[in-house]
Amino acid sequence: MTVTAPLLASLSRLVATVRTAYRGPAAAVEDAVVCLLARGHLLIEDVPGVGKTTLATALGKSIGVGVRRIQFTPDTLPSDILGLTVFNVRSQEFEFHPGPVFTPVLLADEINRATPKTQAALLQAMNERAVSSDGVTRPLPEPFLVLATQNPVEYLGTYPLPESQLDRFLMRISLGYPPVEDERRLLVSGGADRILAALAPALTLEELGAAQAATERVTVADKLMDYVLAIVGRTRNGKDLLLGVSPRGAQGFFRAVQARALVSGRPYATPDDVKRVAVPTLAHRVLASQPGAWDGGGSGRRERDAIQRILDETPVPL
Repeated sequence: MTVTAPLLASLSRLVATVRTAYRGPAAAVEDAVVCLLARGHLLIEDVPGVGKTTLATALGKSIGVGVRRIQFTPDTLPSDILGLTVFNVRSQEFEFHPGPVFTPVLLADEINRATPKTQAALLQAMNERAVSSDGVTRPLPEPFLVLATQNPVEYLGTYPLPESQLDRFLMRISLGYPPVEDERRLLVSGGADRILAALAPALTLEELGAAQAATERVTVADKLMDYVLAIVGRTRNGKDLLLGVSPRGAQGFFRAVQARALVSGRPYATPDDVKRVAVPTLAHRVLASQPGAWDGGGSGRRERDAIQRILDETPVPL
């Protein structure tokens, strides 16, 4: 699948459409679209009320698919997410009732409030893009994007995601507060509900499938590939990090670079694409070596600082 001008225009239209409803930082919209194109998932770590639900809903409506939301609590069971098999008295047969995970866009709200067993069930489905029940494997819809959230402030009654499960997310970001002018327009308009209700799809599922296929064809020059590998290598050999990026993390990093190029309107990647996605793609996949640096699902500030230092110290190809 080649990268055409109409395809690039459709992606630009997708970002612009989501931005009409979501008034937070534009970078968050771009990151969500990058995850969509790269067939990855997004972990949003931020306080309540900054637009996480609006972002997920706007993205789903902009690609013309359904969005479902799960509010995680300590008593949420795996079957509440995946579905369960029940016996139908009339037909005298067992029937599978699919859970909310069978949706193109899933908002997993406050995932760290669920127990490890429930978290693992969702993350396994995210990784395999399928649900196995009673010996039957049922594929999840395409596209399939999970936007999971967790509150970085509250820790009481939570179950932080371990490193191995954080690795299932392509990106980990924080939304932050919207710019003053965007927040002013949000107040004047009375909120995003009316805009969301009137939001029309910006591209078809066929166009989205073509964009996902084209992501894998984005040109990455040999020197740029060496740059990506050099960054990954420094995470494994640097003194600041105890745990480096895994091969799966390196593959996700590379795919995010390609997707970022498409979102920027180019059929080829540049060093700026690498720098833009490095921290949100790699920081949650590494472990800082300083004592007490990792707080089990906290802010990950030292990990982000370590990745940024690696970017600053790694020569950029010309």
